[in-house]
Amino acid sequence: MKVSAGILLFFLVFAIVGPWLSPPEYLRTNFDLLLQAPTFSGGHFFGTDELGRDLFARTMLGIRTTLLVAMVASLVSLVIGVSYGAVAGYCGGRIDAIMMRFVDTLYALPFIFFVILLMVAFERNFLLIFVAIGAINWLDMARIVRGQTLSLREREFVDAARLMGVSTPRIIFRHIAPNVLGIVVVYVTLTIPQAILVESFLSYLGLGVQEPHTSLGALVDAGVNQMEGASWMLLIPATVLALILMCFNFLGDGLRDFFDARRAT
Repeated sequence: MKVSAGILLFFLVFAIVGPWLSPPEYLRTNFDLLLQAPTFSGGHFFGTDELGRDLFARTMLGIRTTLLVAMVASLVSLVIGVSYGAVAGYCGGRIDAIMMRFVDTLYALPFIFFVILLMVAFERNFLLIFVAIGAINWLDMARIVRGQTLSLREREFVDAARLMGVSTPRIIFRHIAPNVLGIVVVYVTLTIPQAILVESFLSYLGLGVQEPHTSLGALVDAGVNQMEGASWMLLIPATVLALILMCFNFLGDGLRDFFDARRAT
């Protein structure tokens, strides 16, 4: 878990300062250096793309964009999912049934069709990626929190709060929500790679991040078109993407084992 956290921290720091350390800007084209292989002597550590742009700077920018989309989408799913699931689980009865049927209805909607409708209605906007991913990721969080809340609402400390006249919103957000923090933190670390995959898939289809910005998914899409003559354009961003996904999954597994061990003691 520590190794995974260290690698993720390295990528985060490098994504922020990396483009500043690379002499060429990520938008600067050089038609004399089209599809140049990676080299340390020329300053293009990851080579160049089909427009002569430095792939090192664009990879660091892609990591920054991908992590930003994943973090914001996971934060949206955390806020909405915890609030929605806690209210549904605590209230129970008919309110719980209605709220969870709404979740089931959203599950039935085709996600890609929903994204395409957003793109057609509002054109291709960077903020729509946050909306599209956040609009679907909170559903799983709501179900998990609702299941935990159903068991917590019967606990003694919740009964004591009711007898003391504590209001329902205060019980939910002061007593219920903090007690589901462990499983929520673990699930967020597993939601982030899911959001990264969704963003990469959308960018691969041409529905995600648009030029002049880029993401790891967009870089992989560009690399697929050049993989026969410039394999580094595909291998480098694909390797970085796979490494980030593995680190988040290992981090989530480590946190789950940690919280399980704490509960056992």
